[in-house]
Amino acid sequence: MIEPHTIDLNLLAVFQEVYRERQISSAARRLGLSQSAVSNALARLRRLFGDELFVRTGQGMQPTPFAASVAEPVGAALAQVALALNQRSAFDPATSNRRFTVAMSDVGEVYFMPALIERCGGLAPGVRISSVRAGSIALKEEMESGRVDLAIGAFDDVSDALYQRLLFRQPYVSMVRASHPLAAGKVTLERFVAAEHLLVESADSPYERINALLEKAGIGPAARFRVPHFTAVPYIVSTADLVVTVPQKLAQQAAAPFGLVSITPPLALPSLQTKVFWHRRFNQDPGNQWLRSLVAETFAQ
Repeated sequence: MIEPHTIDLNLLAVFQEVYRERQISSAARRLGLSQSAVSNALARLRRLFGDELFVRTGQGMQPTPFAASVAEPVGAALAQVALALNQRSAFDPATSNRRFTVAMSDVGEVYFMPALIERCGGLAPGVRISSVRAGSIALKEEMESGRVDLAIGAFDDVSDALYQRLLFRQPYVSMVRASHPLAAGKVTLERFVAAEHLLVESADSPYERINALLEKAGIGPAARFRVPHFTAVPYIVSTADLVVTVPQKLAQQAAAPFGLVSITPPLALPSLQTKVFWHRRFNQDPGNQWLRSLVAETFAQ
């Protein structure tokens, strides 16, 4: 059994950075060490654990199963040590220049980023917020490493290592331009199916389930126009007699600028649950706590 007092914490810091970066050179830069010093530290860790820990591949230094299994508890332990050593350093949004990274979908960027920018302008003028597309990253790994601070969206099947809070529920609505025939009169299933539809073929869960339900109703196979993201939808629908089914908050955001109106689709579609997620490693981090509170105050219903 390995006793904690026999391990140099500096070695665990090296382990964590190599696990994050998957490269000796990048880990060395982040630690302010030479590459040889990082390699020597890894050699000591390999002897200590009796495991190769990282194997050089074409995709960088990939962790062994043992290294992957201990990475999260090691990272959590180091985070707690850092928190204990810096308890006097409370996060002050008015003076902080910390950079936060938030994972969200493209439709999430349309809804969340403008309000977050406005709130930060008054409360935290030096704080920087960057968004990354949630579907293009390994969410658990990025949040575990600290490269992503929060995730906001309707994400399914997230890791148990992520804590979550419900912000709001919203229905799906169908969006058309004001002159579209469906904007007037009762929207029956027959009229709805007969109209020409624009489909958003997002692979992100849970949006793909909506397309499955539309297809079951007879919409989909004959649809001539499709896009992979929600961002371009208001521009397209405002110029043609097309129907597109989207989350309600996107329709509300796009209504006035693009001259669009919402109709209730004559289909039984599930509501969309939007949550904020954070990794348990950073549950007590003052900056992360502040950003979570800001998101909840701004968007929770």
